[in-house]
Amino acid sequence: MLAIPTIGTMRALLHRGGAALLRGVLPASCALCAAGGDELLCPDCAAQFFGVAAVRCPRCANPLPDSARGQLCGACRAEPPAFDVTLVAANYAMPLDQLVLQLKFGHRLALATLFARLMRDAVLQQPGFTLPALLCPVPLGPRRLAERGYNQALEIARPLARSLGVALHPRLACRVQETAAQSSVTPERRRHNIAGAFAIPDMALVQGRHIGVVDDVMTSGATLNELAATLKRHGAAQVSNLVFARTPPH
Repeated sequence: MLAIPTIGTMRALLHRGGAALLRGVLPASCALCAAGGDELLCPDCAAQFFGVAAVRCPRCANPLPDSARGQLCGACRAEPPAFDVTLVAANYAMPLDQLVLQLKFGHRLALATLFARLMRDAVLQQPGFTLPALLCPVPLGPRRLAERGYNQALEIARPLARSLGVALHPRLACRVQETAAQSSVTPERRRHNIAGAFAIPDMALVQGRHIGVVDDVMTSGATLNELAATLKRHGAAQVSNLVFARTPPH
């Protein structure tokens, strides 16, 4: 008769670093197609959704035609954002959008490690990109953090920092205003909604340094632009966005 492992047994395995053994007890499945296996992303889905890097604006990561490789998009030429670079792993579209929602609202925190791995690959494949000195997750306000129980940007930033060998400062930036969720605000109002929302408690950590800002999704870019502007006002030399998914323009 097959013995059923107790919670205590599982905890002991984890404590001794037995993650591989636990995968045998609790086999994983692909987060996208549910195929059985040891990984959250099967090889077929990895090839389909992450196999080919799209041509993007180097400043904001908006998709561009192949003929525009290396060029800024029209929006960044007309009104340059405060950040300098944006690197993303994928577009925010079906079915990847469901993974983002599962992490953000479904407490499926294991996805943060998957996102971090895919983001690491995107970063390391970017020609000429210099790694930041510090990673800074986009902070949540106290109310939203209490409601959700965790900051998904920080959950992604932890494994990303380890895999890149870059220092992580979870409280490099903080929210000083509780704002309405950007998803509930019209695109035209998002910049006004987020204005003045961030502060940098320790200016010395920022001055003259390249800061990498980590988030799960970039839509209009208003939140990332406001945080980058705040970092620049406090002396940051460069701000690069490291984001899992980018919402394409409609």
